[in-house]
Amino acid sequence: MKKGNLDTGTLSLKNLKAKPVRTACLVAVASILAFTLFGGSILTLNLRQGLDTMTKRFGADLMVVPKGASEEAQSILLRGGAGYFYFDASLVEKVAGTQGIACASPQFFLASLSTECCDAAVQLIAYDPETDFAVQPWIAEKYSGTVGDGQVVVGNRISLRSNGTIQLFNREYPVAARLSTSASGFDTSIFMTMNTMRLLIDRAREEKYNFLADKYGSGVISAVLAKVEPSASPSLTAYTIRKENEGVDVLVSQGIFSTLAAALSGLVSYIRIFSAALWILALVILAAVFSGSIYERKKEFALLRILGATRKKLIAIVLGESSLAGLVGGAAGILMASLAVFPFSALISERLELPYLDAPFFKIIPLIAGSLFLSILTGPLASLYAALRISAAETYFTMREGE
Repeated sequence: MKKGNLDTGTLSLKNLKAKPVRTACLVAVASILAFTLFGGSILTLNLRQGLDTMTKRFGADLMVVPKGASEEAQSILLRGGAGYFYFDASLVEKVAGTQGIACASPQFFLASLSTECCDAAVQLIAYDPETDFAVQPWIAEKYSGTVGDGQVVVGNRISLRSNGTIQLFNREYPVAARLSTSASGFDTSIFMTMNTMRLLIDRAREEKYNFLADKYGSGVISAVLAKVEPSASPSLTAYTIRKENEGVDVLVSQGIFSTLAAALSGLVSYIRIFSAALWILALVILAAVFSGSIYERKKEFALLRILGATRKKLIAIVLGESSLAGLVGGAAGILMASLAVFPFSALISERLELPYLDAPFFKIIPLIAGSLFLSILTGPLASLYAALRISAAETYFTMREGE
């Protein structure tokens, strides 16, 4: 008999092929485990990536809005909801003059609610290039020039026309740049200067469109973004602004992102508990499968002992079978999780209502390796006891059983 016939890897592979039903069960358990481990890990990573990116992109410590507009403002920020609310532009100077404020800049919101007039129903946001500190640094990452009057900048998920323009209220506007992903509602928003917004509104009026802002006159804005001085407390500064200015609400970015972080932490804890419970369940199921399988194969292993296989080789064959099943199942589970997660990032973000952003590939590689390693390790751990039992069995009595 050739030595190769007792090669551990060859015997393990042939044993798996000889029992396709049993092998399919082992691979299926490993696949489910890997699917859950990798799927849960990648969801957690993408959610953390989204929250970190959103925090960075917002760029302001405080957001002052009309009283009662807090929820609508958060919807614009977090989910890209279309909204509009207005108050007097004189509030910018009042906020800028508040003790603890380092700088302040206005924004104006206009919602495109109909796809009949525009290429998409989007949120339009105007900023003041003279005082802005939130939007322009973000634009500078993709566009080195100055965004001129009549030009717009679009969020990452906005589709353009083939000529590099977008239609708004029946007029085409050239797009200066497409912003990098922010994992926030800004990905479905369009940004422009205040002058471009005035031009857009004037052109829209020519097309017989009317706006809610018209009844407030020309000197209105939607929000004031502010940065506080390093020595000042955002919460106390927000309280001062509310106290000194009637009819306003103040959103504190720390509070918004802390709430999101708490929701994310709860979801991550649930994913970890579920993954740990599934891993224990997989160990139990695989242990039961291997115990039953090896009991049925006692004479097979006794014959291998007669042919010269050592006890260590029997253990190696069993562990080799479980490792191969774990490898195949793990790879299949990771592939299925990838197909379930990556193509549907936008839908997942929408359903979870949390910032969500696909992580770069170099951060995903360790998750793939870790999930695959655990899938491969689970099989040998589950089969180790059964392997030790069968290797310790007496060959003579095993062969005589049933006579």
